[in-house]
Amino acid sequence: MLNLHVVIVSTRPGRAGPHVAAWFLELARKHGKFNIEVVDLAEVNLPMFDEPNHPRLKKYEHEHTRNWSAIVDRADAFVFVTPEYNFSAPPSLVNALDYLMHEWAYKPAAFVSYGGVSAGLRGVQITKQVLTALKMMPLPEAVSIPFYSEHLDKESGVFDPGEVQARAAEVMLTELLRWAEAMKALRV
Repeated sequence: MLNLHVVIVSTRPGRAGPHVAAWFLELARKHGKFNIEVVDLAEVNLPMFDEPNHPRLKKYEHEHTRNWSAIVDRADAFVFVTPEYNFSAPPSLVNALDYLMHEWAYKPAAFVSYGGVSAGLRGVQITKQVLTALKMMPLPEAVSIPFYSEHLDKESGVFDPGEVQARAAEVMLTELLRWAEAMKALRV
């Protein structure tokens, strides 16, 4: 079975990302076609990019970079659970992407985005440009959740955006699997 990393992007206190991710993880486990690993960028806690060498050289001097490299390297596909910040990608995600190069290459990525009226889509569009520079394949299939706070029970922390979004997640996961299987041969 292929390895899917579900990456919780937001690192802010009081963030919604873990609630959105918990909802998506239940669906991904029910889908049953991936080994799933949750990667929370708040726990990874990368400092602002601090490697003296370009990532293309893979000459990592810091332990946090070597650890991050191993995490990313073992994935076959990614789902980024992400909001948008100021019409753009969250700095935590851009920083995490910039740390590495080869480890990202030839892997597909999909998005579960959330926000207000835009559902985080502007940040996703910016992130897709970065992913293609890293030789990743960002999928058009996605889960885009507008007005996410209306679907979050603040007392229980349970997030449920409804059946339409659940179906979108299933379609996205099935397509992500197809791309992950096809791209694995490129990483020989």
